[in-house]
Amino acid sequence: MTAEPAAAVRPRNRRQLIVDAAGRAFSEHGYHAASMEEIAASVGITAAALYRHFPNKYALFAECANVMVDRLVAALGEVAGEAALADVLAALTRVTVAHRASGGVYRWEARYLNRQDRKVLRTKFGHVVGRVTEVLRREHPLPDEHLRAAAALGVIGSITMHHTSISPRRAEELLLASALRVAAADPAAAAGNARRVELPAQPVPRTRRAEILAAAIPLFERDGFASVTNGMIAEAVGLVPSALYRYFPGKADILAAACLQAAGLLTQAVEQNLRGVTDPHDAVTVLAATYVAYSFEHTALTSVAQAEVAGLPPDVRRPLVVAQREHIAVWEQQLRLVRPELDSRQARALVHAGFGVVVEAGRSVRWRDTPAHRDALAALLVSALGLLTRPASP
Repeated sequence: MTAEPAAAVRPRNRRQLIVDAAGRAFSEHGYHAASMEEIAASVGITAAALYRHFPNKYALFAECANVMVDRLVAALGEVAGEAALADVLAALTRVTVAHRASGGVYRWEARYLNRQDRKVLRTKFGHVVGRVTEVLRREHPLPDEHLRAAAALGVIGSITMHHTSISPRRAEELLLASALRVAAADPAAAAGNARRVELPAQPVPRTRRAEILAAAIPLFERDGFASVTNGMIAEAVGLVPSALYRYFPGKADILAAACLQAAGLLTQAVEQNLRGVTDPHDAVTVLAATYVAYSFEHTALTSVAQAEVAGLPPDVRRPLVVAQREHIAVWEQQLRLVRPELDSRQARALVHAGFGVVVEAGRSVRWRDTPAHRDALAALLVSALGLLTRPASP
């Protein structure tokens, strides 16, 4: 007698499996490009079954964002109140590395969550920053403790923002050491010591295409890429919507073109500021100052790009990925000359950690562009890489 097939057993943790799969999809593709059907398929269920757990994609995204921060809060809850800074940061690093594939969701919360959900999430993250600040103040009573705490967390969170292949154990060691250096740094001491760099002037929009690029980015930042229509962009430059297609096939191409234009300016700045610099340590310092200056000059575009580029069609995104890799290759080469014990993967991970410092420290100062803020962020970036800050050459 043939036995009847066993009925499928529904996993007790299906909701958590869905959240984990969704976190990976949102981190990899961006909020708008990730589909509920794709998420459902990765868990082995139908889209209809997925909607029984979450009424819509927004609800799923909101839970993903909260889950990651809740994990950080829980990790801190397991660390004794008088624990050392190294223990606190180690706990946060372990959780972040363990959930690297889905942990990048939090960096988009300001763009996609409604005001109330954003407030709840920021309160939770504020608890994490506050705990780190408290311990940091006790062990390293220097100025700018909140800035240093945000920067150290930027180091840890950077692992969610790139795909460099590195073992979890090595990633934890590398990020923890970097975060501890940043926490112990004195950015105030760098005031006036940062390398003076120049960026190429932002081109004045003299063509209709350039006018469209200049008008689109502020709209993307203010309203979100998905909410901005071609009609809104066309109106901003005095065109009818159909005329926009003479210059760009679609909205995604406008964002990609703006990102490529900015990447070109960064490349020019790097080449210009590195000209004549022969010492690798000095070269890394120049790279840090240049990247910080670029981040302050192009805050709107950088913010939009971080949230939206992952969701662009592959053929549109590919030139942007190539430009980023070429930029990071310059950092990697110079960093390994200063720190030859690093292999290429470790060096790239550290470079991304430095970028994470700029993102979170920049947010901490609300991107208020002052010489002191630029100097502080450049000093923290250099500390993340494991270099000592030298006085600038006269």
